[in-house]
Amino acid sequence: MKKIVLLMVLGLCLVAGIARSDNSATEQLIGLLAGVQQLQGQFRQVQYAQEDETVTANSSGRFKLLKPHYVSWEIDSPDNQLIVADGEHLWHFDRDLETVTRRPVAGQQDLSPLQILAGDTALLRERFLVSRTGQGRFRLAPVDDKAAFKALTLVFVEDRISAMEVVDKLNQRLFIELLAVDGESALTPADFLFEPPEGADLFYHDR
Repeated sequence: MKKIVLLMVLGLCLVAGIARSDNSATEQLIGLLAGVQQLQGQFRQVQYAQEDETVTANSSGRFKLLKPHYVSWEIDSPDNQLIVADGEHLWHFDRDLETVTRRPVAGQQDLSPLQILAGDTALLRERFLVSRTGQGRFRLAPVDDKAAFKALTLVFVEDRISAMEVVDKLNQRLFIELLAVDGESALTPADFLFEPPEGADLFYHDR
């Protein structure tokens, strides 16, 4: 579970699917995302085995998102990890291992699901094939061929994002349910500041 979650949040992009672009679906999704300026709440993640419904792992935690560049994803069970995009750097703090990894945000071409929610909607038109797969369900397949995932599905209930589903190259499926979603309480860039704790091992990939 840890491997799949970290690949997702650290921004490995999705693999292209064989599909026809649906311009109306793209524009409808962009319209829904335009209403998302900030979000916070809790999440529950379930990982399933290849091509069946066997649950292989569970995790839960909290998230925050502020357009256009700020994301916080904190796993508190069963591991204890924090991933933060502060507009300049992408931080990963593994509290169990007491390690901190930092990468520059600038120049990264990969997009994670939460970064798609927070990012430039022009990228949806340029880099993804979007199709509707049901009421409030949108499947995104990127046009590149260098990614770790086959598909991302965004699920909306009453025009509010409620879940995401990621399928990787091994056909493992990660379902992320967003709970107690709050789009009204104000967030600021200060809510995404991160300072490495004293004594942690630091691995900076921008030096």
